[in-house]
Amino acid sequence: MFRIRKVVDDIIPINQEAIARAQEILRLQFSLLSSKEIEKLPEQIRNPLKFRFQAVLFVAEKTSGGIQGFALLLHATDLKFCYLDYISIDPGASGRGYGGSLYSRVREEALLLDSIGLFFECLPDDPVLSKDPVIRKQNARRLRFYEKYGARPIIGSVYETPLTPGDDNPPYLVFDNLGKSRELRRDEARIIARAILERKYGKVCPKGYIDMVVNSFHDDPVKLRAPKYKRAEPEVNVMVTVHPIDRIVLVVNDKHDIHHVRERGYVESPVRIRSILKEINKTELFENTPAQHFSEQYITRVHDARMFDYFKKVCSALPEGKSVYPYVFPIRNSARPPKELSVRAGYYCIDSFTPLNQNAFLAARRAVDCALTATKKLLQGHHFAYALVRPPGHHAETRAFGGFCYFNSAAVSSHYLSSLGKVVVLDVDYHHGNGTQEIFYGRDDVLTISLHGHPNMSYPYFSGFKEERGSGRGEGFNLNFPLPENISGERYHNQLSGAVKKIRKFAPRFLVVALGLDTAKGDPTGTWTLTPDDFEAVGRTIGEIGLPTLIVQEGGYDTGVLGRNARRFFEGLFTIWIKRPVGIPKVKEQ
Repeated sequence: MFRIRKVVDDIIPINQEAIARAQEILRLQFSLLSSKEIEKLPEQIRNPLKFRFQAVLFVAEKTSGGIQGFALLLHATDLKFCYLDYISIDPGASGRGYGGSLYSRVREEALLLDSIGLFFECLPDDPVLSKDPVIRKQNARRLRFYEKYGARPIIGSVYETPLTPGDDNPPYLVFDNLGKSRELRRDEARIIARAILERKYGKVCPKGYIDMVVNSFHDDPVKLRAPKYKRAEPEVNVMVTVHPIDRIVLVVNDKHDIHHVRERGYVESPVRIRSILKEINKTELFENTPAQHFSEQYITRVHDARMFDYFKKVCSALPEGKSVYPYVFPIRNSARPPKELSVRAGYYCIDSFTPLNQNAFLAARRAVDCALTATKKLLQGHHFAYALVRPPGHHAETRAFGGFCYFNSAAVSSHYLSSLGKVVVLDVDYHHGNGTQEIFYGRDDVLTISLHGHPNMSYPYFSGFKEERGSGRGEGFNLNFPLPENISGERYHNQLSGAVKKIRKFAPRFLVVALGLDTAKGDPTGTWTLTPDDFEAVGRTIGEIGLPTLIVQEGGYDTGVLGRNARRFFEGLFTIWIKRPVGIPKVKEQ
């Protein structure tokens, strides 16, 4: 068994290994290819502006481990065509379906990118152009393979003219229309041929040669060679699907509903998760993954061990259905906490409405498990992972809980990721993530950015001011964008765009999003008026950052719109991942 995995960055170790393996296969299969050409692969993926193509690597990966082949697709975003640069299989893995699966996946991606078509070069099967019968037989086998997909050489041009007269095996330019009915126009072909020759071969192809080839396209529409090889079956159509490895990993807190407080108008209720699941399950964007159990050390690397132990002990000691609320806050002598556990709650809490009860610890502990499980999936090659959890976490500080939050799941995951490179935590909850700020305030390897209601009028009131920029080594690595009580969607998007610029300047390896949906119109805890369209735009903006991204659910309490806003956010996020919404089933709005 194997899977085809999409690689769009060289950030996480599994992708670095995939790129290195692709380079190894290139060396094995293309002995005449220069070392410089092979070594540029990581930069091709990392720096599309330099090469004027967006490079996407697809690898055929055995489920037991080991890459057996790869395909490198180049997307000319400005001219809307795709070019298959390489497709190659390890010599010891041929004949096992890897090539067909890779080419099918490349075709699908090209269609999702709304390309004019897929172009590539293939060595000729004409005795005049390929004199060695052994090589010519190999060329014919490749052309036969592509022909069954409908891909055939363009005729009526001099593209296959050798750069040096007398050279053997000059390549055909092959065109795959991806099953579309539209034909390739002459002017399109000229523009595309010029782009291929200039962008790929500009250093070796003289301008006069390029002009000659480009001007030789006369037919309009362009003609393809008639099918030469008999097929036992019709052409293979492009099948557009959302592959499991490309989907958003979804890890749901399966113990969230044990934490159900019905008193004091407690809005952080189990129906929140059900509302979100009901809507996002209408799509095909998610791959469900059960939560794994992680050691408590992951939590105590971020939270004070004494707070952890207190929280665990007091919750286990409370009778079922009984909640304790802090009411004494010993700020005058915090070094000597009260002996009575229920009174000591205020020693570790920042407000009077976050309860302790028998199940609070269990639910919060499981939320961290979910976030870490999603994080591990990122490191296995997934681009997006979503921890759909409650209770939330971004108000939980090193040694204090509050704001319905007990453990800071996003901070725990961010700290874990920081061992592999720089991390950004982008908090888009309506309320300032005081806990995340406090945890990373003195660090320069984790950039914390928060867009939130101004603390003059929004919880938690004591933090989130613009001048709070970090301390010591962390000076300048905490950025707050407090916003007024009433703002438009346009104002919000402008501010988010400014935050994205800060993220790009920081050049992190990972992005963690604290996803609050309480910025929505009508939310009982906020004052803003973001609409479903706004949430989709937020998703697109975050997706465009292009980093492996963990999303951790925080607030959002209007269950009438909560699910729809979540779905639209993820549709926007995923649209950017595949560049356009082809293949994403549109959900009919009620």
